[in-house]
Amino acid sequence: QVQLVESGGGLVQPGGSLRLSCAASGFTLDGYAIGWFRRAPGKEREGVSCINSSGGTTYYADSVKGRFTISRDNAKNTVYLQMNSLKPEDTAVYYCAADSSFFTVFTGHSDYWGQGTQVTVSS
Repeated sequence: QVQLVESGGGLVQPGGSLRLSCAASGFTLDGYAIGWFRRAPGKEREGVSCINSSGGTTYYADSVKGRFTISRDNAKNTVYLQMNSLKPEDTAVYYCAADSSFFTVFTGHSDYWGQGTQVTVSS
């Protein structure tokens, strides 16, 4: 069964850090672009970051640029989102998505989605 499983969310104080993981089972992430998205309460889903299959191309939303870093370890079949200098407005459920097309991931139309992990930034 094809699955993406996010982990690493939690409660953190403003200015703190978290590292989210997106692990694949049932298929290998090698050859897939991966995107991280988030949905805050009462808001539309927002694209946060994307990485292509080789890791050579990345995208960051302006709201997280300079604070978040996406990376991948194909040997571990996992993609990461390192989140630093977290702000209360980063509070959301974070989802990862996979597709063979970077454009499809970028536009949020991937076939494969994880169940999400909650990130709460609060003092």
